[in-house]
Amino acid sequence: MNFDRSFPGQILLALIALVALSAYPLMKFGSSDLVHAAVVGGILATVNVLLGYAAIEYSFRKSTTTFLKFVLGGMGFRLLLMGGLIVLFIEAFHVHVAGLVGSLLVCYASFLVLEILFIQKKIEIKQR
Repeated sequence: MNFDRSFPGQILLALIALVALSAYPLMKFGSSDLVHAAVVGGILATVNVLLGYAAIEYSFRKSTTTFLKFVLGGMGFRLLLMGGLIVLFIEAFHVHVAGLVGSLLVCYASFLVLEILFIQKKIEIKQR
C-alpha cells in the first residue's frame, strides 16, 4: 500500500502553528486546568484526523462503495468515539469543559480544512 505522507506532515505543521499561536495566551491568562484541557482537546483532534487519514488512504483505491463505507462510516464511528471520550474526560477526569471543547473545535476545524484539501488532491490525481 502506498501512503501519501504529505498529509501527516501538514497536520504536524498545523499543530505546531496552533500551539505557537495559543501558547502565550494560555500560559499568560489560563490556569493549569485550562492548559491541560487544551492539550487534551488538541490530542483528541489530532488522533481523530489521523484515523480519518488512515481510512482515506486504505479505501481510496477501492470501489466507491468501499470508500464511502470506510470514510463516512468511519466518520460516524470517530464522532461517537470522540463524544464518548469527551464525556469521559469531563465526567471522570473533571477536565475544564470550555478549554477541552474550545481547543477541540479549533483543531478539528483546522484539520478538517486540510482533510478536505487532501481528498480533493487525491481525487485530482486519480482522475489523471
